[in-house]
Amino acid sequence: MGVVVEICCGSYYDAKQAALGGAKRIELNAALMLGGLTPTAATVAMVKEDLDVKVISMVRPRGAGFCYLDEEFAVMERECREVLEAGADGTAFGCLKEDGSLDIEKNKRLLDIIKGMGREAVFHRAFDCCADPFATMEQLIGLGVDRVLTSGLKPKAAEGREMLKSLQERFGRRIQILAGSGVNGDNAKELVEYTGISQVHSSCKAWLGDPTTVKNGVSYSVADGDLAMCYDVVSRDLVRYLVDRVS
Repeated sequence: MGVVVEICCGSYYDAKQAALGGAKRIELNAALMLGGLTPTAATVAMVKEDLDVKVISMVRPRGAGFCYLDEEFAVMERECREVLEAGADGTAFGCLKEDGSLDIEKNKRLLDIIKGMGREAVFHRAFDCCADPFATMEQLIGLGVDRVLTSGLKPKAAEGREMLKSLQERFGRRIQILAGSGVNGDNAKELVEYTGISQVHSSCKAWLGDPTTVKNGVSYSVADGDLAMCYDVVSRDLVRYLVDRVS
């Protein structure tokens, strides 16, 4: 099928599992429990030094939405340069205005950095919070964005498959559409076949325990219930299963 599998990673460990599972491209983040923030330059450098994967580095200074203060955006510009200088093959970013329209100026400033260094520009799932997906996609094409990560404006890509199909049919010859959110080895092939999209993004999530997460009534849990002592990681077995299913 020739499908590109991109794995969402939150650490060097995750990137290693993705590579061992057969993935050729990752989106590298920190703090995935916040939706993914900018990873450290050291993490980017180690991944590029040790692993044979294309690295798209997240550039995002905080959780919540995508309407950034000037102070936050100043950090984003510096982080964008730093992760690219550390070896990232591209960055994922997205800036919106309060009404959900595209913040042309901020996105263009990041694109100038990315393209000035000859790297890939990926507009992340801020797209799923935009006011008008078709107008926004036209603007992103005009700005020179290479790829858009989207769930079709729904919580999960399977739920947004009609929009994903429409986006692919309307824009797929001019920009790459990357389907993500809830994509896994059990549903990726069907999603690809239905939408015509040839790239999928998945977390392939598993859990590891850390016995120091809750002690003496103090909790640093990022999950509830039976997973309260755990943190999420990439599973190489789930990556391999996904890669095998769509290859």
